[in-house]
Amino acid sequence: MSVCAPPTCTEWQQWSTSMAIAVTDPDRLARARAEVDAELQAVERAASRFRQDSEISALASSAGRPTEVSDVLAVLLEAALAAARLTDGDVDPTIGAALIALGYDRDLADLDYADPRAASMTIPATWSMVEWDGRFVTVPPGVLLDLGATAKAVAADRCAARVHSATGCGVLVSLGGDIATAGPAPLDGWQVLVHDHDDDPAQQVGLPAGGALATSSTVHRRWGRGDAVVHHILDPRTRRPATAVWRTVSVAADSCFAANTISTAAIVRGWRALEWIATLRVPARLIDSDRRVHTIGAWPEAQPGDPR
Repeated sequence: MSVCAPPTCTEWQQWSTSMAIAVTDPDRLARARAEVDAELQAVERAASRFRQDSEISALASSAGRPTEVSDVLAVLLEAALAAARLTDGDVDPTIGAALIALGYDRDLADLDYADPRAASMTIPATWSMVEWDGRFVTVPPGVLLDLGATAKAVAADRCAARVHSATGCGVLVSLGGDIATAGPAPLDGWQVLVHDHDDDPAQQVGLPAGGALATSSTVHRRWGRGDAVVHHILDPRTRRPATAVWRTVSVAADSCFAANTISTAAIVRGWRALEWIATLRVPARLIDSDRRVHTIGAWPEAQPGDPR
């Protein structure tokens, strides 16, 4: 997913993915980037399991004991547990040990495709085992939290709100395809390209002011393990990569957190996702393993000459 012809835009690479900011006032772009950088640094210090000095890493050494967390980690934990409740556990933050066992033990850019990591057995765990009172969290011994399924989307929402508050202008923030907006939109909306893969056709869609969009994928964030290729979206019940019924799932919603929660759960649910998303009354575009396009709700139809 990429920003399409924004009023004023800057792009860069971070967290092993492409990031972008677009603003309606060109004079506010530098301030917008500074605000986003500050927010991303705060999120990384709180929730990166690839940093030994992060709060989430420190929780592993205090497992079994109530631990007070920062305001930032409190927001991220609350979101992760809310996503688990909303999806009946299809999005579960207790999969950290399972991801490590699959070899995802450092930033994706640093993974050696041909160098599988030794797997270790992980204890059965679910999100309901995490005790959380809004300030103190207790993680069972042996359980490692991974907030990756929700933290980037929450960060996108927080970045957009923070930039709008600081600058007063309209803003779109894209963190690896997790897109959030705040403030006034351009006259024709925020134009973004939604695509399954870099070499596939893309569809241009417009987001209104305050709109959000998220895409979850089984064709990105992949690495080698032995003779197999695995991806990062796990089925919490099997602790293995979800069956790749869907190549990508894109969802539009009022917040990036909501959109990403639905798109991630859809990957886990496979074909059942079509009926489930329809009950939620949100627009969605799903690309199956045969590259067939499935649209739900008010997702815009491709225009003549516009690739789906």
